[in-house]
Amino acid sequence: MFAALNSVRGKTIRSASAALAFSAMLLSGCAAASVTNTAQYSTLTQANPQNVYVYTFASNPETVKLDNSGLIHKLSASFSGSSQNSQTEEAVAASDALTDEVVAKLQKMGMHAIRTDAPPPADQNVLIVEGAVASIDAGNHRRRTLIGLGAGKSEVTAHVQVLYKPAGGMPQLVQTFDADANSGHMPGVAETAGVGAAAGHIATSAAVGGALHVGSEHKNDTVTSDAKKLADSVAKQVAQIGVAQGWMWADLVK
Repeated sequence: MFAALNSVRGKTIRSASAALAFSAMLLSGCAAASVTNTAQYSTLTQANPQNVYVYTFASNPETVKLDNSGLIHKLSASFSGSSQNSQTEEAVAASDALTDEVVAKLQKMGMHAIRTDAPPPADQNVLIVEGAVASIDAGNHRRRTLIGLGAGKSEVTAHVQVLYKPAGGMPQLVQTFDADANSGHMPGVAETAGVGAAAGHIATSAAVGGALHVGSEHKNDTVTSDAKKLADSVAKQVAQIGVAQGWMWADLVK
């Protein structure tokens, strides 16, 4: 009897472990971020900025599409002004997360990056990064959880421009580009339950997959997290300008 119980327990643990491993594999690298529409305006062969000024990214609550799935969201939206307030909060949160993370990423790559909204010093060579959050889509939590594979994904996009201001000179436009990031093709409960079906343990795998997905939702797939993923692409694109101009080491861009 004990042998039979141990056998069942062992199979359950192996099934759960297999589901965890498979789900972790699917969850890894599921988020997507990219840079598009890059336009170069000037070549700065002598540029060597002392500082990188990152200005707060502008945001517009009207570009925010809230997640209205679920009873709580629908009840909240029924109160006057609640939707507008939520849109404003999401816009500000995405802007702050994007700006702060761009600064942190550039600093990690060795640049003296500063978040500021003050004019650059007249006597310094300064690289300026500025832009606007173009759109915020919170997606649909329910569809991400149940269906997955890109259904209901959240997304944040931004338009960015980089300028260079030489000491004693006027700022000149260096580059513009668009960037976007989303929650990617995370597997939903249906996909993770499929792993259990293959092993003959649907209930176990569905529970494991659902738990993994919910945990990932809280950690990785909010609008703020999308903005942080977006910042990584923005920072790397800015750093590549330095690599092209010879004042940034390529191996530091990561």
